[in-house]
Amino acid sequence: FEKTVVGKKQNSNLQNKKLTVVRTTQQAKTVRFLHVAFDTTGESFLAGDHHGHIYVFDISRNRFRLVQRTGQACTALAFCLRRTSEFLVALADYTVKCFDKDTKQLVSWMRGHEGAVSSISVHSSGRFAITTSSDTAQLWDLDTFQRKRKLNIRQSVGIQRVFFLPLSNTILSCFSDDSIFAWESDTLDCKYQLPVPDSGPRVPYKAFAITRDGRSLAAGGRSNLIHLWCLGSQQLIRVIQMPTLVRTVRQMEFVPDSFDGGANQTLGVLSQDGVMRFINIHTCKLLFHVGSHDNAITAAAVSPSGRHIVAIMDNGSINIYSVQSLTQELNKPPPSQVKVISGGKADEDFSNIKVKVRSDIHRAAKSSDRRTNNDLPAGLNKKRLVALLKGFGEYPAKYRMFVWRSLLCLPENHAAYSSLTDKGLHTAYLSLSDKYPIKSQKLQRGLQRLLSALAHWSAIFGEVEYLPLIAFPFVKLFQNNPMLCFEVVATVLVNCCQHWFEYFPNPPLNVLSMAENVLAHHDNELLQHLVDCGVTSQLYVWPLLETLFSEVLTRDEWLRLFDNVFSNSPSFLLMACVSYVICCRGPLLLCSQKQDFEYFFHHRNNLDVGAMIKETYRLLSNTPPEIHPRTLHSDFTPLTKGQYPVFNHYPEFIVEYQSKERERIRLQEMEYLRERGLLAQEEEKLTQQRAKLAAMKRELKVKELQLLDATRRRFLQHEHDLRASQIQRLEQEISRKVSTALFIHVTRIGVQRHKCSLLKQFDKIENCCHPSVKSGKLHNSH
Repeated sequence: FEKTVVGKKQNSNLQNKKLTVVRTTQQAKTVRFLHVAFDTTGESFLAGDHHGHIYVFDISRNRFRLVQRTGQACTALAFCLRRTSEFLVALADYTVKCFDKDTKQLVSWMRGHEGAVSSISVHSSGRFAITTSSDTAQLWDLDTFQRKRKLNIRQSVGIQRVFFLPLSNTILSCFSDDSIFAWESDTLDCKYQLPVPDSGPRVPYKAFAITRDGRSLAAGGRSNLIHLWCLGSQQLIRVIQMPTLVRTVRQMEFVPDSFDGGANQTLGVLSQDGVMRFINIHTCKLLFHVGSHDNAITAAAVSPSGRHIVAIMDNGSINIYSVQSLTQELNKPPPSQVKVISGGKADEDFSNIKVKVRSDIHRAAKSSDRRTNNDLPAGLNKKRLVALLKGFGEYPAKYRMFVWRSLLCLPENHAAYSSLTDKGLHTAYLSLSDKYPIKSQKLQRGLQRLLSALAHWSAIFGEVEYLPLIAFPFVKLFQNNPMLCFEVVATVLVNCCQHWFEYFPNPPLNVLSMAENVLAHHDNELLQHLVDCGVTSQLYVWPLLETLFSEVLTRDEWLRLFDNVFSNSPSFLLMACVSYVICCRGPLLLCSQKQDFEYFFHHRNNLDVGAMIKETYRLLSNTPPEIHPRTLHSDFTPLTKGQYPVFNHYPEFIVEYQSKERERIRLQEMEYLRERGLLAQEEEKLTQQRAKLAAMKRELKVKELQLLDATRRRFLQHEHDLRASQIQRLEQEISRKVSTALFIHVTRIGVQRHKCSLLKQFDKIENCCHPSVKSGKLHNSH
């Protein structure tokens, strides 16, 4: 590794802060802020004071609000969870709580630490978090808020910090004995350990910072030395020595840049004197600093977008700095190298002085003028960039966005862009998802926001149907920086899309005719074949232009093409369309059906993009001036600084008419939907009434059946009762008759017995009273 000393920077008085936040009570006592944490957008941050109040600050809207009263001081904050409205706060009672900033409700309560939580690290997906105290680190699942893992260590070795590496599932643990281990988060298997440097002074590590791509680690502590590690090779690649005023490094933060691809180059170092110095880790130059001995900084946070720095001051207030304002001095052009000789005494005689002028001085001056004319805002030289592009075919992927920003001279008008986005969604794109459904909701919202801002900027962009096709590739590239995305698309529309909207709502016939003339000059046979097949330039040029080649090229091929588009004049894009047609002449000559041509220019084909770009340069140099597109196109014009230019290159009456018609149709649709809603409500009511009526009918039917059943049961019971009564009467009659017959029979028997007894008595009497008579009778009988 190499050791580099950070030099001093003159005129570094760059205390350009946007605002200062001071919290006071009713007794005019200042309440100290303790911790801050940014959200994923970088436009809002949380701040917690020692009274336990948690505030959310919206920098872009210049607003703040109280979201929670915890009742005790916080020790750490995290605001980058998967559910963007939720945040984590570690409290003085060793617990970690999750709150919702919108509903202000407690989501979950996590316990398990036996000491104060000093840091909270959230995985890039927002689903997991690591909470670290002096004796342990715990891994939490933020979907269930359950503890997954716990890292315990010996009491003799304390934990300095445990955190996730960006864009990976690796956990980095830093201990008090300066050992650094990398672990797999799923299995907690040790992946590697950074070796302790054999030579050089020992640096007790206390502060750590990681780049956004997770490849470089900066470590510092009780020394003015900073170790820069490459995590890919697990090697110490550089030792940076801070100025002698720095004795202890308290905190370090990398400052992201939109075009560095995550390989951050600017490192902020907060030292014991309360000054945060920002250095370039490659050139080891001191860029700027914030804070001072009288206004010291105790802690700081850098937004993920790299636009803001929030610093907690020693007096308990919060300073919010704009990185763009802090770096204005750095982006100023160097002072002029031309010095004017001032006149001496008036009576001096210069007639005897002879001056010999060398020709190489003139050449140097000319080359200096050319260099000055070709210098780009970021200090790049356009001719050298074009030479590099022609040599390698494309710009390095790591620096491509930075080069594009320089070539397009983007003004970065934050205030102007905010004024466009504050107008909300444009009515023309309220139902964008119906016509252009995108699986990713983030891309869908980004595209909708970009198109709305363009429509608010110029009315024509609310009516152009193919504008989403133009904008979508840039939305995917700049999805993390919507303002730069807007300015890139606006620059493309102003320069590469010149004269496109003069025949609106029809395709640009003048531009298509120019492409057809170029094709006729360079490949008349192919043009004649297209004419014979009934194919016009609206079929073989316009699909390429309205999609900016995004349908026929892969991502890498498209990036190579636009490296060349942005490095050349605006006519390069039109020449690229003609070049594409010429390079595909073989398959096109075999096509004869119109639908085959339509399919060909809307799908990817087997094409060498490098050959197409070379053919484009050949067409640019060999096309006659009378048919060259540069005669119609103006030179490149960047967007203006401060406010965006007025764009009115279109038939305003047609756009206004279409806008009014669209608004009328929208109102009619709203009225129709309202009436349809009312009808739906009435139908729903009618359905409910029908259901109620059917239920009543069913209920009446059931009651009717119940009544019939009850009546039948009563009738059967009545019949049963009647038969029972009849049987009872019959039984009574029978029993009466039986008793009567029995009485008669008994009476008869009694009568007969009485008669017999009477007869016996009569015979006895007769025998006693008339014996002679009896004997005479007997005698007579004989």
